[in-house]
Amino acid sequence: MRHLVALKYYSRCEIEALIQLAIKIKDNFENYSQILKGKNVGLIFEKPSLRTKTAFYIGALQLGAGAIYYSPLEIQLGKREKITDVSATLAEFLDAVVLRTFSHNNILEFARSSKVPVINALSDYSHPSQVLADIMTIFEQKGDLKKVKVTYLGDGNNVCNSLLYAFAILGGRLTVACPDKYQPAQEVLDEVKMFSRISKASVDVVSS
Repeated sequence: MRHLVALKYYSRCEIEALIQLAIKIKDNFENYSQILKGKNVGLIFEKPSLRTKTAFYIGALQLGAGAIYYSPLEIQLGKREKITDVSATLAEFLDAVVLRTFSHNNILEFARSSKVPVINALSDYSHPSQVLADIMTIFEQKGDLKKVKVTYLGDGNNVCNSLLYAFAILGGRLTVACPDKYQPAQEVLDEVKMFSRISKASVDVVSS
């Protein structure tokens, strides 16, 4: 069992395998329409969502799984019930949990207590599903991540962090331009530098 809480826990081969599988499913959808038959996926969304909620919900149904959505008031992680209790309880009924929350620590605590895979649908630290979709699009259009140079303009937020990890692990070329005082955390930059040395990636972060 693997959780998907942040891309930094995945190797280049694992990320590429996920992307190639997604492309294969997209191109041969009929062959996978019942691959999750008999499974049930829970969606816990503490933060509002349009695209991410729709993508996960419809994606589960299209692959043959059942899907149940929990609104913020139904669970109230850490308030109405302890995160560990919610995680353990849902693991008895569900086969996977998709969690969109404010604090990344909630994702980590939830995953530690879960016997089923936990997928990060956005936290304040990471947004792996968004970036996997971005990388998949580049693979579909260009065939090779290293054939393009990508520039990100904005603050060092969750999407930025996930992009940095993805390119550093896969070996791509990325320039991130953030306003002063809105750059990614030093911890992220240090880890990205470490990954880049291994993959020979070209990842630069500059002030805009």
